[in-house]
Amino acid sequence: MRTQIGLSLLVCTAAGLLTACSQMPVSAQSQGQSPMTFFVSSSNPGKGADLGGLEGADRHCQALANAAGAGNHTWHAYLSASATAATPAVNARDRIGTGPWHNAKGVLIAKTIDELHANNKINKQMALTEKGEMINGRGDTPNMHDILTGSQPDGRAFAGDPDMTCGNWTKSGSEGAAMLGHHDRIGLQDDDASKSWNASHSSRGGCSLDALASTGGAGLLYCFAVK
Repeated sequence: MRTQIGLSLLVCTAAGLLTACSQMPVSAQSQGQSPMTFFVSSSNPGKGADLGGLEGADRHCQALANAAGAGNHTWHAYLSASATAATPAVNARDRIGTGPWHNAKGVLIAKTIDELHANNKINKQMALTEKGEMINGRGDTPNMHDILTGSQPDGRAFAGDPDMTCGNWTKSGSEGAAMLGHHDRIGLQDDDASKSWNASHSSRGGCSLDALASTGGAGLLYCFAVK
């Protein structure tokens, strides 16, 4: 990379265009920035599905991305929120930009929203944390493949009851439930739900970290770079 930059400067200098060339954009990688625009959070903020609402979840994604050297993007959590008397429903698919998205190794996950919800590359090997690490899946101890989404397979919010967002990501007790996806695309059966990255099954026993762990999770999130 240094050789390429040096060669470019040499060519610009020889052509008498150093000022113009100095204004040319430099790639993110040449600036030492991460190519990552998608990751699974390496941790939960600490209160199970109580993430402080969508805003709190976004802050968590942003903080992890900042620590990993990808803070040049705006990051949002892939989470839906149900409609209330005061606010309309929010669809996860509408919160994450337009793509494309790459993991921490620079591997393409999906080019567009439609591809993300139809034929993406999310699996245990590709759905890496912001640190570039794999997350335990089914067959590992502990199993951590349940990822919080609150979403239907098409990335949209559920209408009406039952609660699928743990009170729009404000509950951490024995009440409520959240829709979960399998980052490793493996479940108890060989069916579409078991293989779903964003809508496999709901949590059981509430919204606490212990409840989320009981079905194979750790309260982790999908995080996407919006821009």
